[in-house]
Amino acid sequence: MQLLQRQQAALCLVILCLTEEQDLVKELLAMSARDRTRAIRDLPMSFEEKKHIRCLLFQSFRRAGYSIKSARQTLELWQGIMKEIGGKFGSSVLSYFVFLKWLLMFNIFSFLVNFGFITIPLLVYDPSPNIPPNVSFRGLELLSGAGYFTYTVMYYGGYNNATTVGQVEYDMQLAYFFTIAVYMVLCGIALIFSMASSFRQNYVLADSVSDSAWQLLCSWDFSVTNERAVRQRRNNLRESLSEKDQEELLTLSEKLRHYGVHFGSWLLSTGLAVGCGASIYYLCQHEQEVHNQEAETLLVPFVVSLMNLAIPLFYSLFNKFEHYSSQRRQIYTLVVRNVFLRLVILAVLCYYWMNVVAEKFSCWESMVGQALYRLVIFDFLFLMLGSFFGEFLSNVIGTRLLPSLGVPEFDVARNVLDLIYAQTLAWIGIYFSPLLPAIQILKFFLLFYLKKVSLIQNCQPPRRSGRAAQMRTIFIFLLFFPFFVGALSVVAYTAWTLSPSEQCGPFRGLNSTFTVVEVWMTDLEGLSDSQWVVWIYQHVIRSELFYFLVTLIIIVIIYIFWQVTKGRQELIRLLRQQIINVS
Repeated sequence: MQLLQRQQAALCLVILCLTEEQDLVKELLAMSARDRTRAIRDLPMSFEEKKHIRCLLFQSFRRAGYSIKSARQTLELWQGIMKEIGGKFGSSVLSYFVFLKWLLMFNIFSFLVNFGFITIPLLVYDPSPNIPPNVSFRGLELLSGAGYFTYTVMYYGGYNNATTVGQVEYDMQLAYFFTIAVYMVLCGIALIFSMASSFRQNYVLADSVSDSAWQLLCSWDFSVTNERAVRQRRNNLRESLSEKDQEELLTLSEKLRHYGVHFGSWLLSTGLAVGCGASIYYLCQHEQEVHNQEAETLLVPFVVSLMNLAIPLFYSLFNKFEHYSSQRRQIYTLVVRNVFLRLVILAVLCYYWMNVVAEKFSCWESMVGQALYRLVIFDFLFLMLGSFFGEFLSNVIGTRLLPSLGVPEFDVARNVLDLIYAQTLAWIGIYFSPLLPAIQILKFFLLFYLKKVSLIQNCQPPRRSGRAAQMRTIFIFLLFFPFFVGALSVVAYTAWTLSPSEQCGPFRGLNSTFTVVEVWMTDLEGLSDSQWVVWIYQHVIRSELFYFLVTLIIIVIIYIFWQVTKGRQELIRLLRQQIINVS
């Protein structure tokens, strides 16, 4: 009986000590880092007891960090869907959805900036749009972007050149110019940093081992958890290695035949792209003749989107005749052909807008904005059709009519290029339609779920494992150059060279959009507190020497980093050779 009482007393003492210990930890957690350190130092305990208290604090901080991280991942957009896609189809297919989400963030930022600094001030100053009495919403505007939308803040022509005078003076001209300029600069910086970071991780620090050794030892995608996908990847790895051995045994005549097929394919693909560009130019001229008929304006975006859907699918048929030594070379060839096609189409459209529309129409900026709106809408409609024809019908044919074709794979390269093209339209349209990113947000949001359903229902895991991280680097580079650089060039050419419309828009009455900065500098010359801004404009922004020095510094920095990269690669090579010598 006494022994039992002693045990109960000891247990109560232990519980009391633990309670006091927990209370002490809670009090220490509520303190700042300096006060916590001082309080632990002043505790009437031994060194081991203080060490135990520090361990408890560290565990508490660690648990709190894990809880915050888990909550952040739970609240992160599409986190669960991303894990599901990565587990069933691998990181190469997952890279498409990651890229789509990344572009969605770009457009959300663009919409918030434009809406906050351009649209809201105008709506506060003039909340009711100046819509003529005989114009009403008919529904066709959702496709054409014309009609009722022409007189709203959707397009350039819906904004005025007034300066609101109230508690704060707000110049709409300066707000419109600097909002778009700062956004484009921030996009360029974000792309450059993303491209540099991805290149460093996936090329500079990547192991330069042979393709066969990489495939055998390092190409397994550990994100794949689906049993069927695992079994298929194992079999396809064996086939890929055996195909590589067979390709190395080609005779000279077989190689010459392959080169002839490649040359013919390139000649045909280039001719198709040039022919598409010429056809679009003549269609644009036809649209100009019937521009008063709203339904006729849908012909150009319909044909452009049809070309962007059909021609890449036709390019994919070349794979039946061309034989490449690696899947990566085959993907890069397809990417280059599709990039060239879209560049030709965009170049022809921009040339027509800048040289024909800008000279023949009064409020030409809004007309260009409407054309870009139609391209964005029809691009989305044809992306849905592409999922139907390219994936759903292929699945039906491969499973029911021609089982030898099998279940289709998800074409990552073609789908990513569709995203890049769509984002380029949004960048070009940022000047002509400030709220176009809102349409792009809705488009990407719906496209994510459309592609996710189509992927799971119609596609199988990729047969060959590719370097998804390196492919993402290539896609970011393509997004930056030539597409972002091209869109930036179009916006810059519009701002610096073309004359704004005299009857609409915030820059009416000016020789060019950039003239608003010169007028602002003239106003600041009379203010003594703003002389430093005028000096920077005159001696830095308008100085050719400044841009020459900046270019020279950038070239020197690039050369230094290039030499550092070469030095690291040489050091890695020497260390590997030493390992071989020692072994």
